[in-house]
Order: sequence, then C-alpha cells, then structure tokens
Amino acid sequence: MRSANFRALALDLGERRIGVAVSDALGMVARPLEIFSRTSRKADFAHIGALVVAHQVDAVIVGLPFNMDGSEGRQAAWVRDYSAALAETLTVPVYLWDERLTSEEAADILRAQGKSTAKGTLDAVAAAVILQSYLDSRYSVNGFNG
Repeated sequence: MRSANFRALALDLGERRIGVAVSDALGMVARPLEIFSRTSRKADFAHIGALVVAHQVDAVIVGLPFNMDGSEGRQAAWVRDYSAALAETLTVPVYLWDERLTSEEAADILRAQGKSTAKGTLDAVAAAVILQSYLDSRYSVNGFNG
C-alpha cells in the first residue's frame, strides 16, 4: 500500500463537453465521474473548482492531444492555454498528460461492456483512461512510496 493518500481528477477537454474522472483515495483506480457542457471559462472553472473541493483532490490531470508523431497541433495549444488559465483559479496543481488513443481505448471499453459509444458517454470514460494512465505511471515511478 502507498504511504499517503492521493486523489486526482482528470479532464478530457472537448469543444462542447468536458469528460471528468476521479481516482480513489489511494490514487490507484480511476473511474468516470461526469460529463458537463462547456459554456464559458468562468463557468467551466467554477464547476471544476467545485469538483476539486467536493472530491478533495490533490491534483487535476488534463489530457493533452498530441498528434500521433508526438507533435502538437492547434488543439494542443488550446488545451495548454485553457489549462494554464484553469491552474490560476485552483488551489491544486494542474498537470498535462498525453491522451493519444484514449478515445479509441474508451470506445473499446464501452463496446466490451455492451454500452453505447455515444460521444457524451465516451468523454468521461476517456477521462478515466487518461487518469488511469497517469496513476499507473505515478505508481510505477514511485513504487510503494506514493
């Protein structure tokens, strides 16, 4: 077991919706939490801030959409800008995490469960895939020390 609790929230940012996932208190398992419609940065940031407080998270992980060759395009630049502005409003750190192929993995998970792969459903599962990847990396780097 890890020596300290670590709860994280992950965001899969889209043009219309944001998929949200949260980890367990030990920072080992991610689960989809919700999808909400984007309105304005002010409203988005207030909602995300409320989730941070409600779930007592220690960090927010935001999926960064790299191109398959590892380069960054226009969407990645937008995510970096959005995340930097979000970080200024939160009391916890915001980290960017590679989200390549997470939507495809999320669709595979939903199909395997016999569930709809509608875009809205997909966003929260994709956020969970992003978060699980981050948590697995954190665990493998830090081992049992959290």
